[in-house]
Amino acid sequence: MTSRCPNCGSACEGSPKFCTHCGGRLGEPSPSPYEAPAVAHLTSATSMVDRAAPSGAGSMERLQCRWCDGQNPTQATTCQMCGAPLDVRDVVSDSGWREAPRLRDMTEFKFSTSTCQVEGDVVPVAEINLGTGDSVFFEHHVLLWKDDKVGLGVMALSGGIKRVLAGMPFVISVATGPGRIAFSRDQTGELVVLPLHPGMELDVREHAFLLGSQHIDYSFVQIKGLRNILFGGQGMFMDRFVTRGQSGLVILHGYGNVLERRLKAGESVILEPGAFLYKDSSVTMNVETQPLTTGWFGGVSMNLARMTGPGRVGIQSMYVHHATS
Repeated sequence: MTSRCPNCGSACEGSPKFCTHCGGRLGEPSPSPYEAPAVAHLTSATSMVDRAAPSGAGSMERLQCRWCDGQNPTQATTCQMCGAPLDVRDVVSDSGWREAPRLRDMTEFKFSTSTCQVEGDVVPVAEINLGTGDSVFFEHHVLLWKDDKVGLGVMALSGGIKRVLAGMPFVISVATGPGRIAFSRDQTGELVVLPLHPGMELDVREHAFLLGSQHIDYSFVQIKGLRNILFGGQGMFMDRFVTRGQSGLVILHGYGNVLERRLKAGESVILEPGAFLYKDSSVTMNVETQPLTTGWFGGVSMNLARMTGPGRVGIQSMYVHHATS
């Protein structure tokens, strides 16, 4: 038996309650094909999006999430794909940084045949109700609790020696449903939910991801030159998440507050490397040494990271300051 998703139009095998591609609820009438309109400026309020229907067909009104661009029913108050509030404005600074949406306590959203509920706001918890056969991967020390029936395993990883030398986790655990399992970091901050559509690639600083869904490929990349990040001068290592034929979900933990900025092609912003949280893989990251003083012994300089668009860049407000050299 094959079901057609009313949200993304994908075919889903079997009889799932939710779309295995975008997480949308199945069993509702399929909307007419439409061309997605341009997204309004970030500072505008979330508004209703009309789906253009072919001649002779009715139209369906949907709410478009300003965080992940997901389509939602008009009566929804939070996005079904990422949990972001749909009834509040984006908060954007004059320089173009917008706050990651503050997920309301007990906010619930869906991915594949599973659901996620965010609990608390000081040290937030992501509680997952895994559907049968669904799985998530995570660093083992972020596990908070699980049902006895949730199976645990280990993801096969390449480059083990490099990961150990880089200070990255060399064991990534996998939890498989059915059953409930919960995760949290042991620091204050906020959870950032990032749905990834097919063909998207996301780079994340080490020890920042809380969990990823089963349809996402996980690896790591090295940014050479950021010697102030890692001992030994080997550079900075980042987790890389890639979606192939199906949509996926990554949840990150940011220390303090999380801010995001969308860079245009060729546009740059310079960051203190410790503030970096995530970026689209289309954004290039290069080290720059900023001289502060001069002298007989070379003076004092600061190592900074230049981010060049196009794409998203996310930063965290609470981070470790790296020493000047």
